[in-house]
Amino acid sequence: MAFLTHFPVAPIHHHSSSLFTRFFLSPKPKTLLIFATLSPSHFSSTSTIIPSSSSSSSLETFQEISLPEETPIQIAQEKLFIPPDTEISSEKPPRILRGSNIVLSKYARDAQIVSAEFVKSSVETDACPSDGSPEFALVGRSNVGKSSLLNSIVKRKKLALTSKKPGKTQCINHFRINDSWYLVDLPGYGYASAPHELKQDWNKFTKDYFLNRSTLVSVFLLIDASIPAKKIDLEYASWLGQNQVPMTIVFTKCDKRKKKKNGGKHPEENVQDFQDLISKYFDSVPPWIMTSSLTNQGRDEILLHMSQLRNYWLNH
Repeated sequence: MAFLTHFPVAPIHHHSSSLFTRFFLSPKPKTLLIFATLSPSHFSSTSTIIPSSSSSSSLETFQEISLPEETPIQIAQEKLFIPPDTEISSEKPPRILRGSNIVLSKYARDAQIVSAEFVKSSVETDACPSDGSPEFALVGRSNVGKSSLLNSIVKRKKLALTSKKPGKTQCINHFRINDSWYLVDLPGYGYASAPHELKQDWNKFTKDYFLNRSTLVSVFLLIDASIPAKKIDLEYASWLGQNQVPMTIVFTKCDKRKKKKNGGKHPEENVQDFQDLISKYFDSVPPWIMTSSLTNQGRDEILLHMSQLRNYWLNH
């Protein structure tokens, strides 16, 4: 397990964020969960829920970002990510973010980005901004499209440096959003051409950041949906789960289509395969979102998800 040789398995670490107690993902024995295969056109902001035994009240509707109405689909409740303080009812189905398994909650507000600016780069957690604002960290395999996604989220072409050469992000980079919270760009992993000593430094301070950053609301783990699941991505997700670090899976490059005659799979098929594989490691289904930096697919959904995590974190 290449990734775990970089981040050795340690005793369960209790993340200091109060949000953690409600959002953590528990490792479990290898029990496979079966997910329904859905094409992109079937992902809907409004879905029919197959109710479980306890569902009572309805959600508040969210009006700041308008999501298109589509034909309802059926999703089993146990396959949804239901935020804390959120109850769902079969009488009034909740809104589900399009291209995701995430239920909208009453905390989804103030999602739009008005301002974004680079603050600083750090090579250790203690040197990161200390104002106590909540933050979301983006991490993924080198060349997964991390900087492009960050630029898409903030609607700035050059806020984060993009490069055709993987491994350019070498520090913990903090970007101040709306003067109230942070997006954090972390070094990519799995870049074979980086010097061994540099890779060790990246892994060391990234690991320390995950385990000790008290203002970290959630890690957004980026997975390339244009290719089959990579072992290193599964290992990275497993490590985050083992150490109880809150995580959302962001599938990138969902606009890319491989030719079937060459054995390629469509992004939604790779997304499905990754979900099947990741289910072996978690008791509950991790939240996930399909995105494309080229078409801005998933941008508004990411912002809504971040807003409800952030507002819950601030209120608890």
